[in-house]
Amino acid sequence: MWPRGLVVGRTSGVMGSVSNAEVAEIVALHADRFVGAGSLDLSDRHRAMAGIDEAMELGFPILNIEPGAATTPMYTDDRRLYPIYAACAGKGLPVIVMCGGNAGPDLSYTEPQRIDRVLADFPELRVVASHGNWPWVSEIIHVAFRRPNLYLSPDMYLPNMPGMDDYVKAAAGFLADRCIYGSSFPFCGVQQYADWFRALPIGSAAMVKVTWRNAAGLLGLDDPENGDPT
Repeated sequence: MWPRGLVVGRTSGVMGSVSNAEVAEIVALHADRFVGAGSLDLSDRHRAMAGIDEAMELGFPILNIEPGAATTPMYTDDRRLYPIYAACAGKGLPVIVMCGGNAGPDLSYTEPQRIDRVLADFPELRVVASHGNWPWVSEIIHVAFRRPNLYLSPDMYLPNMPGMDDYVKAAAGFLADRCIYGSSFPFCGVQQYADWFRALPIGSAAMVKVTWRNAAGLLGLDDPENGDPT
């Protein structure tokens, strides 16, 4: 069953959309290679809440939201999102939040104190900060130090970008259990990124966690005895 890749849906008013049905179709065609992440329509709270149940019915073990890229951009800690966070926490569903890079109309949509508030208000909700909350590298690493329910995936903002060394040090140290490998394909080539990542100064025990064990645990997948999904 390994290697495995995560196919992430999106419902975005700015960056386009990949429906849950499309993700489910890809996973069904290649169930031995892919796991699906559902997405929620944040433009309508009732549709978003219904989307949580739809995602679970489709067998998705994780959800993806992009508040700043919604039709009406929202901050990560917008109170309109709190019923969604509460429902996911209650159902044990982790949430990927796009809160780094070009996550919204301006830089304020990536401010790390916003996700810090969400993590504090929902300590049982596991949140993956996609794009590593870049460019606020030192700040988000501090948030991860404070909040044990935060996972970081710097993905496309790791290779040779400002802050790279701090991400790597965190992955090799205290954040080894909560750093998630991701290539952000097609922005980074799968094989090229994997080869580059394996050469980083991350010890072998931490590398195993970062490249597959952390993700396997987060997604509720069987822990493979051998192999590396990268």
